[in-house]
Amino acid sequence: MRILNFSYRHHPLSFIKPATTSRDVLTEKPTWIIRIEVEDEGKKRRVGFGEVSIIEGLSVETSADIEEILMKFQSSPDQLLKAQLDNYPAFRFALEMALLDAQAEHHQLFPSPFTAGEDSIKINGLVWMAPIEDMRKQVGNKIDAGFDCVKLKIGALDWEKERELIAGVREKYSAEEITIRVDANGAFTHRNPHQKLEELAALDVHSIEQVIAPGNIELHRDLCLNGALPCALDEELIGVNAIEDRKQLLDQISPAYLILKPSLLGGFKSCDEWISLAEERNIDWWATSALESNLGLNAIAQWCYTKNNPMHQGLGTGSLYHNNFEAPLKVSAGTLSYETTNWFNFDLLWSGK
Repeated sequence: MRILNFSYRHHPLSFIKPATTSRDVLTEKPTWIIRIEVEDEGKKRRVGFGEVSIIEGLSVETSADIEEILMKFQSSPDQLLKAQLDNYPAFRFALEMALLDAQAEHHQLFPSPFTAGEDSIKINGLVWMAPIEDMRKQVGNKIDAGFDCVKLKIGALDWEKERELIAGVREKYSAEEITIRVDANGAFTHRNPHQKLEELAALDVHSIEQVIAPGNIELHRDLCLNGALPCALDEELIGVNAIEDRKQLLDQISPAYLILKPSLLGGFKSCDEWISLAEERNIDWWATSALESNLGLNAIAQWCYTKNNPMHQGLGTGSLYHNNFEAPLKVSAGTLSYETTNWFNFDLLWSGK
């Protein structure tokens, strides 16, 4: 395969409602759509699209970094396949996606029973940080919609109120009926994390993602080995590229789970390596989208299905934006399915229409 042309369009995604975590409040997310034209072995020209998706302050790259590398390859597309992109995981993910897309039909990068509409993926219902009554309403709406696994972002509000919210869910539903996951985004680093884990475990919470901030290796190991609740690594994985460094991180901390986000970790091959290392160590995992548009969500969901992971995945973010792209993805009764071949025509971004 030879890359003939490379171009891009800036397409910042606009949130319908501000998205709050313990780190930040997001109203818009930097996003670029890349377009590559390739020539295959039969000399046939094909076009593929990919999404460069970053979260400022969390992704390795900044918006300025992305603009610089996009401009660089627009003027020298022949260098794309030779480039060392460890420091640009979001761009590497987009390029991997676009190259797969150029070989696919109707954006079916990983054809399977999922893309044929014959099977679906179990997903968790995400509850965003908000005033407690709003969060309580979100939980109720997710359960009413058929989700049997809900994930709550915690750590930004008063802890007692957050604990009472979770306790209220557990009073109504047993752990067999509703799985509760929580994501602290590192918020409990200096807030007695062992006690938080004990209180969450008493409420039959399934697990906690990134209980403390990345880099606190000894404390994280202690929480994973001696804490009352299974801990998952999320942000801790970002920027760890060399396989030996990945092995060392997993061996040092010994987490129960890994949270794999291809746009933050450098794409599918990178995540496949994390999966292999995790399985060697009897560490479970699940995949999560990272606020991508439906283009990126589509690619992640298709890849995830091929991994045959029975756990609930974190793939239901497609309805967050005013200006998302039409795609054949549907969330229903706690599952993500692929129902039609209706797709936004991405060439319209280049035509100006």
